[in-house]
Amino acid sequence: MDIKANLEAVKKSFVNPACQLIAVSKTKPLPDLQKAYAAGIRDFGENKVQEIQAKQPEMPADTRWHMIGHLQSNKVKYIAPFVHLIHGVDSFKLLREIDKQGKKVGRMIPVLLQIHIAEEESKFGFDQAELEEMLASPDFAALGHVQVKGLMGMATFTEDESQIRKEFRSLKSLFDELKKRKLPDFVQLAELSMGMSGDYPIAQEEGSTMVRIGSAIFGSR
Repeated sequence: MDIKANLEAVKKSFVNPACQLIAVSKTKPLPDLQKAYAAGIRDFGENKVQEIQAKQPEMPADTRWHMIGHLQSNKVKYIAPFVHLIHGVDSFKLLREIDKQGKKVGRMIPVLLQIHIAEEESKFGFDQAELEEMLASPDFAALGHVQVKGLMGMATFTEDESQIRKEFRSLKSLFDELKKRKLPDFVQLAELSMGMSGDYPIAQEEGSTMVRIGSAIFGSR
């Protein structure tokens, strides 16, 4: 499999060339990541802490590691010193733990808030009420070692493009609405992470700034 050719094909298919590509390298062996790095990729997405821990020391220092899976609070400490962006912050409990670990290692840890937009119950994320409750909380305003860079959402796994588009559009609408609000200084909404191998063209059309693509680059798992 030609990872470089796959990457070129993916980039050519982008509706928005400015959209950032996160190469989802979960379960893939180190040589595959090295080939993608040689082809110009610097942003890699993993969904298991132990995998990031194993791969991080073996890759060049300018590799940017994205935690894209469901993150357990007790695992945050292992990636806090180096993680570039945590995509799936789906509870205030998790956000507080990230803040705590950021303080311990002396850095602001960038995160995205995961919003539940799919009709599937299996997807994680804040619903509207939970999000509003957190944003209004004094405990949220008191955080000092996180940087909320934007929102992330995953559409329903379906062939119905109108359903996918509706869900992405709802997240973009929320993103735009939150950007108008007066929020704490550590909230700097710049990124809207939505779209994967199966639906990234729709996501880009609906305003995504960041897509997570694995199988179209590395092949199926």
